[in-house]
Amino acid sequence: MQTDAVTAIVEQWKRERPELDATPMLVIGRLFRLTDALDQRLRPPFQAAGLGGGDFDVLAALRRAGEPYALSAGELSRAALVTTGAISKRVDRLVGRGLVGRSVAEGDSRGRLITLTAEGVALADELIAVHLDNQRRLLSGLGADDQAHLADLLERLASTLTAGDG
Repeated sequence: MQTDAVTAIVEQWKRERPELDATPMLVIGRLFRLTDALDQRLRPPFQAAGLGGGDFDVLAALRRAGEPYALSAGELSRAALVTTGAISKRVDRLVGRGLVGRSVAEGDSRGRLITLTAEGVALADELIAVHLDNQRRLLSGLGADDQAHLADLLERLASTLTAGDG
């Protein structure tokens, strides 16, 4: 079996610092490498649609919200796991493309709602199908049981990392 780069790094540390346990790198190092590799393979359909980094996340969050496909900047920030400043920049780009609009929230003239336009709904629907097909293709090397097991393990890891964030 061929050794991957992360295994080679761990083996080098075993040789150079045998008193240290470098095995956590087998998970963390691979997660970092996979994040980069997946990002490179998932981004092209969004780029082809003229969307910048994170723009699809905004469209998808609004589409998932259901009719009337509207959220406040704070709600969008939480749904996309980014700051309200990042949301504002993304929304500005999407308003410019006619994919979302801004309106005053009912009952709060200071609040603004970001709403998908009909064109935004259509693009979100088109791209989510492409995105899911792409994800399915990228996971095709793992059977359904392995995918479910990996999803469970990643959920457990995520919960241990975020346990103190509340």
